[in-house]
Formats: sequence, structure tokens, C-alpha cells
Amino acid sequence: MTDNGLFQDKFIQLNGLRFHYLEWGRADAPPLILLHGFADHAHRWDTFSRAMQDAWRVLALDMRGHGESDWADDYSRDKMVEDVAAWVETLGLERVAVVGHSMGARIGYLYAAQNPARVTRLVIVDNAPEINPRGIRRMRDSVLSQEDFASPDELFRAARAANARPSDEDMWNRVRYGLKQRDDGRWVWRYDKELRSPTRPRVNRDPAQEWAVLPQIQCPTLLVYGDDSDMVSAEIMERMQRAISNSRVVVVKDSGHSVQTDNPAGFVMAVKPFLLAGS
Repeated sequence: MTDNGLFQDKFIQLNGLRFHYLEWGRADAPPLILLHGFADHAHRWDTFSRAMQDAWRVLALDMRGHGESDWADDYSRDKMVEDVAAWVETLGLERVAVVGHSMGARIGYLYAAQNPARVTRLVIVDNAPEINPRGIRRMRDSVLSQEDFASPDELFRAARAANARPSDEDMWNRVRYGLKQRDDGRWVWRYDKELRSPTRPRVNRDPAQEWAVLPQIQCPTLLVYGDDSDMVSAEIMERMQRAISNSRVVVVKDSGHSVQTDNPAGFVMAVKPFLLAGS
């Protein structure tokens, strides 16, 4: 465990795998769990975690196959939801607030629907049961498709060229915690390459089933998306609002899909008061 004065690196056994997570703030504060997106890691939340640690015990998980958590044979949504449930249970958390981005948002709303007594507040960031194929194509054709890099600087430059919005600190967080060095000196993605394999079965995303699950969410819910998002639309978010009884939609300006790093101040301004209202 490393304590740098801001966060602690921690590891835990869940469902037969070793998971890494970050902990910020006081141990006796209300727990807030953060779930990152596809091909990402817990450090993608660092700026937001820093802003929330005064009022919350912030817990940011590396999902299976991501960051410093173990790789796995099964990356289905059901297994990821089970991981979150086991994490909450093993830490002895009676009730939690949940914030999820992209893939993590999907896992978050499914967890909240299945565990309504556990979740006090839910924030769904830039994801929905149906997403825009244009956004999927962008991700497929992005720097994520590159297998290796000569240095972290190469990835930084490519990521910066694709998105000018994040601060250098947030962009470097994505790079330095997202890569590891291979024996030949090249740098490769830390997350399991099987997650992006074209032969991996794409099962278990059933939009009709997920729309049907949303009304089971009982806690106050905030639906957040970027005004320049290519993943979700205003119409889809409004449909989610109708499906989740106690919910509202917030658009964060000057942001695309990666809302929390594209416009960190705007994201905190939208999310923090909502979470504090239930603490």
C-alpha cells in the first residue's frame, strides 16, 4: 500500500481475482464508489476524487482486466456487476453512492437496479442502453487500436491530438497509468488486449432488456452527458429520465464523451451538489 498523502493504493480479492483500487478521504466519511470506462483505469478519476475527498470516502476501482487488476476469462457485464457487489460487500459498506462513466456507467446502473437498498445516489455519465454507432467507430479507430508505442510521450501526443480539452495532468494520468513497458522496451496498454479482440464474443448487450431494468432503480439519479458527446443524444437521455422515476438530466458544456476530464470544473459543479444532497 502506498500513501502519497492524497490517496492510498489498495488490493483486494474478489471472485477469484486480485483487484486494485484507490482510496481517497476519511475512512469514516460516506462511501462514494467510482467506476471507469472501457480501456481506462481508476486514476482517470483523480481530479474528481480530489474534489470530492473533503466530504466522501472515495473508492475508485480498476475493473477486471483494467489497470492493476487481474485479467480474466470472462468480461461480461454480469461478471463486472458481480465484482462491484463483491467489492461493496467485502469492504463492509452498507450503502454507497455510485458514479460511473461510459462502461462504468452501465455497470453502475445495472448494479443499482439489482441492489436498490444499497445505492443512495447514482450518477450515470455519458452512457445508455442504446449508444451512437458513431461513437463506437471513433473509439475503434482511435489510438486504442494501436498495439504499442515507442514511449509514453508518443501516446500522449496522439491522445492530445485527438482531444485538446483535458489538462496535461489528466492526459498524463491516462497515459502513465494506462501503459506498461514490455521486455523489448516498447510500451503497451495495461488493460487486457482480449477486451478489444475482434474475435471476442459481443454478447450480453440487450438494449430492450436494459431499458426494462432502468425502472428498478429507486435512488435519486443524475444523468450527465457532454454537449459534444458522440455516444449519447439528448433524446436518449430524456428517454432514460422517463424510465428512471427520480432522475434528471444535466448537460456539461465544453465536453465530449470524457466529461469528467474534458471539463472537470463543470463536471464537479454538476455532480457534487447532487451527491451532497444525499449525504
